[in-house]
Amino acid sequence: MSKIAIVTGSVRSGRHSLNVANWVKSVADERGDAEYEVVDIAEYGLPVWDEAMPPMLGRYDKQGTRDWAATIDRFDGFVFVVSEYNHSISGALKNALDHLFKEWNNKAAGFVSYGGAGGARAVEHLRGILSELQIAHVRHQVAMGLFTDFKGYTDFVPTEQSLQALGAMLDQLLPWTKAMELVRSGELAPAPASA
Repeated sequence: MSKIAIVTGSVRSGRHSLNVANWVKSVADERGDAEYEVVDIAEYGLPVWDEAMPPMLGRYDKQGTRDWAATIDRFDGFVFVVSEYNHSISGALKNALDHLFKEWNNKAAGFVSYGGAGGARAVEHLRGILSELQIAHVRHQVAMGLFTDFKGYTDFVPTEQSLQALGAMLDQLLPWTKAMELVRSGELAPAPASA
């Protein structure tokens, strides 16, 4: 069964990211189509990236980076919980992504975002980052508004529309995750170049 990490995108105190991630997990678990797990980047205490070698070499000197790599490596796909900070993702999420390379490669991702404009601008930035990390990202996303899914900006109360969008995103994410598992296994070898 595919393993999907629900990755929080914020580490600040008072964040909504963990509540949103737990909601995603509770809904996703009811499907029974994959193993879902919340991966809270705050638990890893990653410093600003400071390894001596580029991540694509996979030669991690710091134990924290090795622990993070081992966690990400065991998943087949991801749901990124994306809060919008100044039209982009948080520095904490960018830093967590930048720590690794091959552990992200040839996997699939979906998005659950929130912000004044539903987090749409942050997801657009994240799509470019994930493309460079060789993560296939699905079109459907959950875009929650601070005015509609958060009472008084503090209490997370997802709307029915957000619940339906989550189902549509997961419906797309699971087949893509399976396809990328085939890519990683070598079963989908590239066609030979024509002469």
